[in-house]
Amino acid sequence: MPDGAVVAKKGRKFDQVLEGARQVFLSDGFEGASVDDIARAAGVSKATLYSYFPDKRFLFMQVAKTECCRQADTALETIDTTAPVQKVLHDIACQMVDFITSDFGKRIFRICVGESDRFSELGREFYESGPLLVRDRLVAYFDQAIARGELQIDDRELAADQFNELCKADLFPRLVFNMADTFTDAEKTRVVNGAVDMFMARYGVRT
Repeated sequence: MPDGAVVAKKGRKFDQVLEGARQVFLSDGFEGASVDDIARAAGVSKATLYSYFPDKRFLFMQVAKTECCRQADTALETIDTTAPVQKVLHDIACQMVDFITSDFGKRIFRICVGESDRFSELGREFYESGPLLVRDRLVAYFDQAIARGELQIDDRELAADQFNELCKADLFPRLVFNMADTFTDAEKTRVVNGAVDMFMARYGVRT
């Protein structure tokens, strides 16, 4: 993929190819996934696949962006943002921790970071569809909580980044350095509760 913006060609079988690629990437990872396997899973020819996506990296990036957006949309649908702020933050943190520690989440991070030196556009698009999307969704929620008098935040973007990092405590470094690949519910709950408690201690409004 050239170092520059590449636009996916939309068409009748675009979503079909994307879903086939998602299945294969989840099953075999990036290196293990072949274009032949992806075309077979999608039920299309290789020529059709290449007509939508110029290469495997670009296809993976589109799958990753779609999955990140799907996760964010699911969170919006399943989390009641009118609930008490601690409950909302707890639910958001659970979603974030589950995605970070999922097989797909780990693969997205490792591949995009690993390839970003050679393909800077890949890293930029990963940032915009992942961390930046999380920040924007958190800021939008903070606006609601601030208006209700539940949070007091001057720099909402910084607070969003801080909450994101709190949700990575202990787990993410162990993943990055291959010290652990799976985590128990107790380990994840510990991080979620710690993130919410720390955030509320800094930004929560005492009544």
